[in-house]
Amino acid sequence: MRPCTDMDLLDFSDCKLYFEDALPADAERLIARAAQDYGDPAAELSLLRAHLLAPEHLTVLVSLYRYYFYQHRLDDVLIVAEHAKRVSARHLGMPDDWRQIDEARLGSAAATSFGLLRFYLLALKAESVVLLRLGRIAESRDRLSKLAALDSRDHLGAAKLLEVVDEFQQEGQPASAPADTPSLTFAAA
Repeated sequence: MRPCTDMDLLDFSDCKLYFEDALPADAERLIARAAQDYGDPAAELSLLRAHLLAPEHLTVLVSLYRYYFYQHRLDDVLIVAEHAKRVSARHLGMPDDWRQIDEARLGSAAATSFGLLRFYLLALKAESVVLLRLGRIAESRDRLSKLAALDSRDHLGAAKLLEVVDEFQQEGQPASAPADTPSLTFAAA
């Protein structure tokens, strides 16, 4: 087991990645069809059918996440991100609640599947970014703070993103406004 302090969250050399798991052929065809039909309502229907066939396959969940993200359906993005986190947490033996993750649980999860642990942490970060775009700053900051505490070398960039959020909040916050008033909204990429 790698000690938490020695984990390089950018090193992909010795781990299996989520998209390497076999995907049912019908689900794979539906995802390919959704890509061809992008911009047409049929694309979402294909992705939802793939989800019915493989509801816990991370490739399907990532496909849904991306579709909703690029369609600017951020509330749907959050639902998919939360589901992906639950699926990966269960496989890693981690609690459903990200607030309960500590270095010991992180180390145990890394020993189970380092690639899946990285996926989980990046899903938490993605959820933070979506929350920022929705103006839900406090919820995003909580997640980013947790990630920054778990990733002391800031390989995931959560601490840097947290600095940017804090800087924008300080610049855009009138002196008389309460600290929890959202003042930062990210534009579409």
